[in-house]
Amino acid sequence: MFDVVIIGAGMAGAVLAERFAASGKKVLVIERRQHVAGNCYDEVDGNGILIHKYGPHLFHTDDAQIWEYLSRFTDWQIYHHRVKAVIDGKPVPIPFNLNTLREVFPSSLADKLEAALLRNFDYGKKVPILELKKSADTDLQFLADFVYEKIFLHYTEKQWNLLPDKISGAVTARVPIFVGRDDRYFNDRFQALPKRGYTALVKNMLAHKNIKLLLNTDFKEVMELRGEQTYLFRKKFKRRLIYTGQLDELFDKKFGELPYRSVDMKFETIDVENFQAAPTVNYPNNYDFTRITEFKQIHPAQTSRTTILKEYPQEYVGGQNEPYYPIFTDEAQAAYEKYSAELAKFQNITAVGRLAEYRYYDIDDVIKRALEVFDALN
Repeated sequence: MFDVVIIGAGMAGAVLAERFAASGKKVLVIERRQHVAGNCYDEVDGNGILIHKYGPHLFHTDDAQIWEYLSRFTDWQIYHHRVKAVIDGKPVPIPFNLNTLREVFPSSLADKLEAALLRNFDYGKKVPILELKKSADTDLQFLADFVYEKIFLHYTEKQWNLLPDKISGAVTARVPIFVGRDDRYFNDRFQALPKRGYTALVKNMLAHKNIKLLLNTDFKEVMELRGEQTYLFRKKFKRRLIYTGQLDELFDKKFGELPYRSVDMKFETIDVENFQAAPTVNYPNNYDFTRITEFKQIHPAQTSRTTILKEYPQEYVGGQNEPYYPIFTDEAQAAYEKYSAELAKFQNITAVGRLAEYRYYDIDDVIKRALEVFDALN
C-alpha cells in the first residue's frame, strides 16, 4: 500500500513526506502525538495569543533554497528576534556585543574593552566565550571572565546540569561574544515566522493526496523489527522507512537509554499588556528557570493580557516528559554510536532529525538535512 513510511510528523518528517509524495510515492506518516509539527507545534491560547507549546521556535536562514521551499506552504511575518539577559538586575542585549559593553561597564572601561576586541578580532565576528578565555590579552581575559561568570556559567549549569568544559564545543560555541552593534539574536539573511504559525505550515506540507497521516499512534503499534527485517501491519515491509524518533526506542533500548535534557514548560497569563523588555529574557544567575518568553512580542495580538512561558530545565525521564536536547558528552556520543551501528544493519531504514541522529538542529538545518536525504534516496 505504501512506498515510504515515515515515523514522526515533525519538520523532518513533513519535508520528506511532502517530497516523496510530490514525486509520486504513496506515503504513510505515523505520529505518536495528537498533532503535527513536532516541537514546532503552536496554537492560539485562551488569551487570543499564538503560543509555541514546546518553547519558542524562530526561523532564520542564509539559504535561499530553504526559504523558497518553505514559501510554497506559507506566507511570512518578518520577525527579528531579540533577547536580553539579566545581569546584576538589569536586562541587557545578548549575544553580548559592543552595545552590551556600554550597558554594563563605565564608558572609559567600555572604550578600553571595545578597543581590545577590535585589535584582536574582525568587526562582525562571533567569538565563542571559551575561545576568548584563552586570549593572552589581559583586557580580553577580564571581559571573558565577566561574561563567563555573569551570562554563561550558571545558565549552562542550569540548562545541562553540567559544567561547560564537560560539554561539546558545538554547544558552547552557540554562546558567543559578537564584535558588533547588531542587537538581533540572529544575523541571517532571512528571518521570519510562518504567518499563520508552524502548525498551519506543516499541515499545508502534508495536505497531499499521496500522504496518509496516522496521529495518536505509537509506531510500535503498527510496525516492528525482527532480526534485520522490518514489519508493517505484521507483514514484511522492504520499502523505505524514515525514522525521526529516539533511536534507542527503535531498538527497545537494548544498549541502554540515550541521555537527554528536558524542560518543564510553565505558561502563565499576566494581566498586563506587556510584561518584559524583550521577547525573550534570560536569567543566568537567578531563579530555577532559564528564561521567560512573552509570545505577544513574537506574535502581536490585540489583548489586554499577555502570555509568558517560564522554562525549567530538568532531567529527562522516559514516559514522563519530553526529550528536548541530546546531551553532548563523549559518553553519550559513544552510546549513540552503538545504536548507529545497529541501524546500519537495516538497508531500508534512514534516521533523520534531532532525536534520530542525536544532534542539535536549527529549523533550517533540519529542513536542509531532510532535503539532502530525499535527494540521496530518490
